[in-house]
Amino acid sequence: MAWPDDAATAWALAARAGDPDAVDRFVRALHPDVVRYITHLSSDRQLADDLAQDTFLRALGSLHRFEGRSSARTWLLSIARRTVIDNVRYTAARPRLRDTDDWTVWAERAQPSGLPGFEDGVALLDLLDALPAERREAFVLTQLTGLPYEEAAEASGCPVGTIRSRVARARATLVALLVEAEESRAPAAVAA
Repeated sequence: MAWPDDAATAWALAARAGDPDAVDRFVRALHPDVVRYITHLSSDRQLADDLAQDTFLRALGSLHRFEGRSSARTWLLSIARRTVIDNVRYTAARPRLRDTDDWTVWAERAQPSGLPGFEDGVALLDLLDALPAERREAFVLTQLTGLPYEEAAEASGCPVGTIRSRVARARATLVALLVEAEESRAPAAVAA
């Protein structure tokens, strides 16, 4: 996994120097990771697209300060995290004009039915939602996005040991939830 990070970092540095092709490669290489990360932080796929665009606008605006001390992906995911936090603060400070449906109901209606793995994806989101926010973030960064623990710690702004602890606790919680779900499903299967 080191090569894609090295390439993205090289593209970011070239983009900083004014190479327009490098800007395009940088954005294309890291866009899926940014959207996936923001989706898990915000629990809203539609909002994730908007926040990813905002993240890249912020990143490209401050690219002149990127020095390559960390990978471009780590740098960009830390910007994405701050973008989500800023959005949460902004949304909390503004009154809502109307009530919105629960995001899971909206997501189920927006998705085409019959896609393979859709139910698994919803189940994974439900499991991840059961985790405390800090553990969910650490788990998503390391297990779903694939960041090394050191880079996840840098993106989250906490020590590496804290990330390791949060991931371990998240795994334990997820395993317990899966065991509980299987146990509750087993008696129903026997009764049928």
